[in-house]
Amino acid sequence: MGDTPAAGPLPPALAPGVAPGRFRPHPAWGLLLPALALAGVEVLVRTGAVPAHLLPPPSEIAATLAQLVHADLLWHVLASTLRVAAGFAAGALLGIVVGAAVGLDARIATLLDPTFQALRAVPSLAWVPLLLLWLGIDEAPKLVLIAIGAFFPVYMGAASGIAGVDRKLVEVGRLYRLSGVALARRVLLPAALPSLMTGLRNGLSLAWMFMVAAELIAASRGLGYLLSDGRETGRADIVLAAILLLALLGKLSDTLMRRFETRLLAWRDDLARSA
Repeated sequence: MGDTPAAGPLPPALAPGVAPGRFRPHPAWGLLLPALALAGVEVLVRTGAVPAHLLPPPSEIAATLAQLVHADLLWHVLASTLRVAAGFAAGALLGIVVGAAVGLDARIATLLDPTFQALRAVPSLAWVPLLLLWLGIDEAPKLVLIAIGAFFPVYMGAASGIAGVDRKLVEVGRLYRLSGVALARRVLLPAALPSLMTGLRNGLSLAWMFMVAAELIAASRGLGYLLSDGRETGRADIVLAAILLLALLGKLSDTLMRRFETRLLAWRDDLARSA
């Protein structure tokens, strides 16, 4: 009696998700490589090893960004972000619906999947002339191009996720006489969520890439327009500033999507949580 230890918090080494004796680096360590690269470029340019007009030093790019902030940089960022948000939402929604239909019904998969697999290989710039002919040069072709970029990864994630659900799980659901909606909500959707979330993250990344292609062709505002303007005026600092902003916005949006994925898949006990 009295030998049973009192319940309390586990030591960090034994806490769930932390392997005993394994060092987990702080997330800030991810900034180490970019910081070293920027410092290296600054040194190479300042010492004359690399021409400054071809590769401006990071300090000059920072000054350019400060100038753009006082001009109209916010509007460029806002225009690109809104286009990506609208195009991604449309493409992802369509990708989920079509992907779910293809994953659930082999007859629909036989009918649609070969065509989508062929269209998936078409480069983004190949769509631009056709969309300009059909939709003009306003917002519509830009949004459609971004939606095309988001559609295919989401479609692939939804179709493969649902088609890959363990058949025994579905049979158990039917043994419990679950309705079609209940089977989809309680069995198919949770089992397919990891693949679907991977598709959504890839779709968001491609949406940013297709946005640049859209704005390079016909736009008067946006980060793609900044890239084109910097090329036409010979301002490598503006081009690099726009690329830096695209990288930051892409990383920020992926981080938000990843946090959403972590919350949605909190029930999963995978290797990443124990690393």
